[in-house]
Amino acid sequence: MQQYIRINESDNVAVALKPLGKDFEIQAGDGVPVKTLEDIPAGHKVALKDISEGEDIIKYGYRIGFATKDIPAGSWIHTHNIRTGLGDLLEYKYEPVSSSVKKGITGTFKGFLRDDGGVGVRNEIWIIPTVGCVNNVASAIATISKKYLKGSVSDVIAFNHPYGCSQMGDDQENTRAILCDLIRHPNAGGVLVLSLGCENSNLDVLKPMLGDVDENRIKFLVCQEVEDEVEEGAGLVKKLIEYAGADERQDVPVSKLVIGLKCGGSDGLSGITANPLVGRFSDRLVSKGGTTILTEVPEMFGAETILMNRCADEKLFDKTVCLINDFKNYYKSNGQTIYENPSPGNKKGGISTLEDKSLGCTQKSGSAPVSGVLKYGERVSCPGLNLLSAPGNDLVAATALAASGAQIVLFTTGRGTPFASPVPTMKIATNSVLAGHKKTWIDFNAGVLVEDGHTWEEVTDELYDLVIEIAEGKQVKSEEAGFHDMAIFKTGVTL
Repeated sequence: MQQYIRINESDNVAVALKPLGKDFEIQAGDGVPVKTLEDIPAGHKVALKDISEGEDIIKYGYRIGFATKDIPAGSWIHTHNIRTGLGDLLEYKYEPVSSSVKKGITGTFKGFLRDDGGVGVRNEIWIIPTVGCVNNVASAIATISKKYLKGSVSDVIAFNHPYGCSQMGDDQENTRAILCDLIRHPNAGGVLVLSLGCENSNLDVLKPMLGDVDENRIKFLVCQEVEDEVEEGAGLVKKLIEYAGADERQDVPVSKLVIGLKCGGSDGLSGITANPLVGRFSDRLVSKGGTTILTEVPEMFGAETILMNRCADEKLFDKTVCLINDFKNYYKSNGQTIYENPSPGNKKGGISTLEDKSLGCTQKSGSAPVSGVLKYGERVSCPGLNLLSAPGNDLVAATALAASGAQIVLFTTGRGTPFASPVPTMKIATNSVLAGHKKTWIDFNAGVLVEDGHTWEEVTDELYDLVIEIAEGKQVKSEEAGFHDMAIFKTGVTL
């Protein structure tokens, strides 16, 4: 196994792939070996040359910050001697770079073809509360209704949330958009929309937003209008199961796949193993006519120009500038520092600045051109790589990906997490230690990429094949555990 890596030949740091002791000799790339002056934890950076105070620290071929003091060659570089070099609102210029992926053979997978042309990778019954007041009712209906499961219907799931009332303006509209997106999601063979009756986001408001719906597939219940809402709800779910249970998987083009891209609990190996691996997967799916969606905008800060210059045209560039600056203004309007993003877990894993984190995060986008830029709650319509406005929070961002149309979320992690989302959420470990330690959380180990006997092409093939298996019904670890989460982006006041 490699013990360290210099990611780009212009980097003035190397990353330890496993703990390096003091006096460990590193070949700096210019023929002059460097000895470590102290212990370097796995995932952390070591200086390959003397770096003066104020000088750029380079990783991935880009600046990740400035030295806050003189740093001798062989020193550990982390939060104690580096600071961000980012500003607040910036001026951007469209400088397009050549970006494309070769068209590949599309292939097929077995999915559930819906009447509206969408394709589901699951055939579940979803219970969507319009307001948090009926969460417990939704859960009770789901529990009772599981006894009715038949045919191809695999589960009944209540997606509880605390919103739908006492919200104002865009905050309320965001909630309504996410609820409508999930009601129309193709992974649901049937949906029970559960209302209290007096909430702001009641059925009289949501139904016009939904438009024409298949009454066999989507049922509505107002709890205040019936004597026993649990009994009535279970009866409606039974009808949904009878209808959806007759659905069967059939061959559909791989181009119908929409895959969300997300990372969380990142470490120093995220941008070296799992994230670039997901980027290769994204390019492969895009080459077959499929769609990927990259989100968590605050973790694009510092790497945003890479994405901006891959936009297919200037209109998309302008949308990406707004995507970035709108989120910066959101931070500023709430009196928050824009660049204090890396979490304690990120820092423990070796990430020192937001640029360090973002340059690793955006590796998930691969090399394809940006073909679409989506607002929060907006459904994807353009094949290829899309950017989605959503925060970095794992549950909120993964739910946003599902709401925009992702049937599966690929979630890379260096620290590990058991969370789920409304769609299968596949956990990809950045390192083999995590993959071995949390076998009930991790679905795929990208850590093998820095071990002997594994090539990028082979591991990309393995990841692609596993995604297809999941699309055809193989459960991810969080599904096996029975975990299903949902979280909506709260942006305004609560009345």
